[in-house]
Amino acid sequence: MAVRGAERGAEGYDAVIIGGGHNGLTCAAYLARAGWKVVVLERRHILGGATVTEELWPGFKISVASYVVSLLRPEIIRELDLPRHGLEILPVDGTLTPGEAGGEYLWRVDDHGTTRRELRRWSKRDAEAYEEYSVLMAEMARFVKPLLGSAAPRLGTQDARGLAALAGFARRFAALPESQQTTFIQLLTMSSADFVSQWFETEPLRATLASSGIIGTFLGPRSPGTAYVLLHHYLGELDGEYRAWGLPRGGTGAVSGAIAAAAREAGAELRVSAPVARILTKDGRATGVVLENGEEISASAVISSADVRVTLQRLLEPGTLPPESEAAVGSYKFRGSSGKVNFAVDRLPTFSCLPPGTTDVYRGMVSISPSIDYLEHAYDDAVAGRFSREPYIDIGFPSAVDPSVAPVGKHVVACFVQYAPYELAESNWDSQREAFGDTVQATIAKYAPDFPDVILHRQVLTPLDIERTFGLSEGNIMQGELLLEQLFAERPLSGAGYRTPIRDLWMCGASTHPGGVITGAPGRNAAMAVLRGRRGGRATGRPADVERAA
Repeated sequence: MAVRGAERGAEGYDAVIIGGGHNGLTCAAYLARAGWKVVVLERRHILGGATVTEELWPGFKISVASYVVSLLRPEIIRELDLPRHGLEILPVDGTLTPGEAGGEYLWRVDDHGTTRRELRRWSKRDAEAYEEYSVLMAEMARFVKPLLGSAAPRLGTQDARGLAALAGFARRFAALPESQQTTFIQLLTMSSADFVSQWFETEPLRATLASSGIIGTFLGPRSPGTAYVLLHHYLGELDGEYRAWGLPRGGTGAVSGAIAAAAREAGAELRVSAPVARILTKDGRATGVVLENGEEISASAVISSADVRVTLQRLLEPGTLPPESEAAVGSYKFRGSSGKVNFAVDRLPTFSCLPPGTTDVYRGMVSISPSIDYLEHAYDDAVAGRFSREPYIDIGFPSAVDPSVAPVGKHVVACFVQYAPYELAESNWDSQREAFGDTVQATIAKYAPDFPDVILHRQVLTPLDIERTFGLSEGNIMQGELLLEQLFAERPLSGAGYRTPIRDLWMCGASTHPGGVITGAPGRNAAMAVLRGRRGGRATGRPADVERAA
């Protein structure tokens, strides 16, 4: 019979992991596979963090926060054998963008031939450019992809391993054709609107592509630096196909569930309803944690999947960090800018721009992004301290792909919404929550007039709700904005990687490289860094695949 952590906590662990989101679970799985004695402490009643499925209404299984999968690293799926633990990802095909004028729409699918024929209705030039653009972005994704699977190389490093990584990156960059070198620099510095406008003239196409550059940022499509965020979302792949997206059968909680099963199989202990009140330190090193109920758990290493503010400011005793580190954490930008609205509906809504009887679109996404000006005006509202009166909305229909998440004949509609600034200028989110939901509902109704008539239930998550529920500071879904100054080796603290200024205190969440969404990369990378840093310690029985990765 398994021994409960409360009973064996006095013995101490090799590692205690704060937070049972998918990154914390990934870190736990790799450490446990390496023979470490690991416990994961999740403050909520359910594992998964923001990657969770909950039955909010009878028969309706809602992916409350994260709702699509694309960036989950293939090596994690392979090494943890996640399909054996129940993970099945169903492909999502296509994006519908309704135009601003009635009856206009753009429908792109994974089949490039079909999409090019669709684009010819708008622009022969864009139809020809689309294939070239797609190939180039796939090449950029292949170039950047190796950076996701390890600590980012740091300029100025004197560490032998770091120097080798930096030299390897430089060699790979030098091997790129000159045109691709230029494109990579553009992606790091340009706005997403300017970048895609080099290629296309069709407004719904430009806007929908550019919208990938604003997700999770307090920036508009014309803001410099958003082109890299676009590339970040282009890194997704399913079965080797870039820019492919999918839905886990049973909701996104199936991702966390599969990783948790792999961690348990390896020997990790996973506890829920175990909120951490404080990280314990002694003589400049982390020694364990104390829970809100007063229980102390000792460990050789403490690893936090919470964001950098929660980890280094809220959970450490004041004055523990060196002043320069305290200042760096204080200047790290969160600026939550998005919300989520989930609906249970009696039937799927009808989009007025489509020919009668069209059903294929429900197996894809609907993007309310008719023009770049539309997106920029939505951003203007956020700058003024209010939620967008006409927001950008990314709409998914999980039950159309996976009927198991809704009762027979009923459906689930998931809406990612931007902009919803964490700070409102003239009000507060507790009083504006339902007004925000009403605005989202009314915006969708402009394109699907019957939408209000089919709604059975509605859940509204503001940035404040996201912070309260999932512990994400300022409601930022990326655990900090994906800004150029907060990328690669600068994330979250310059040159720190997964270490912190406190010895034996590590981080493994999305505040670290390579950032947010469902990747598992921060968790895996952190585990590798911890294993390298603790060689010769208590860990035993390192599997060969973990040894190679480390």
